[in-house]
Amino acid sequence: MPHTPYSQIFATLASQSNKELLLHIPMQALNGKELGPGALTLNMTKEQLQQTLGTALATLPQVKGVNNHMGSALTQKSQAMKWTMEVLKKRHLYFLDSRTTDLSQAQNAANFLGVANIGRQVFLDNITTTEQLQLRLNELKQQATEHSFAIAIAHPYPETINFLRHAIPELTKQGFELVPVSQLVERKYIQLAQSDGKVGNAR
Repeated sequence: MPHTPYSQIFATLASQSNKELLLHIPMQALNGKELGPGALTLNMTKEQLQQTLGTALATLPQVKGVNNHMGSALTQKSQAMKWTMEVLKKRHLYFLDSRTTDLSQAQNAANFLGVANIGRQVFLDNITTTEQLQLRLNELKQQATEHSFAIAIAHPYPETINFLRHAIPELTKQGFELVPVSQLVERKYIQLAQSDGKVGNAR
């Protein structure tokens, strides 16, 4: 997240370890929760929104993509999402839609402007009991098995970290592979291009 006390330190350490980084940008939610610094809100003009996002990105130049923190209100607004995607397009960044609402227009706006994008399938830790974490992990595995990939979003809660410390080695043993989001984005567009080619050849 932008403008937080340790964001730049953690970003540098992650980059040095060859870990892919996303900017987790706060966006206005329907529940009115506190958003924190660098948030994108409904009352912003185009210039304000794009400047706020651009400033956040400038503080974390290592990022390869952006995804929304909360945003159930803002992501419903097509115009605001187009303004957002204009910034990403100029910087050649992808967008991962957290899908905090079924009415999100983020991916539609990204597609309209030619910004690479993808959406999450599972929220891993809305409830942080071991039982619920395991249920969500099972859902993730099922999605990955059925669709050949799946994206989960989790948070650095102590319970989540402890759970994943044990779960990730088991996933590897079961034949699952953890990959950067950009790899799935690239795969998505290769498959789309191949599908378009097949349609073209059939005409």
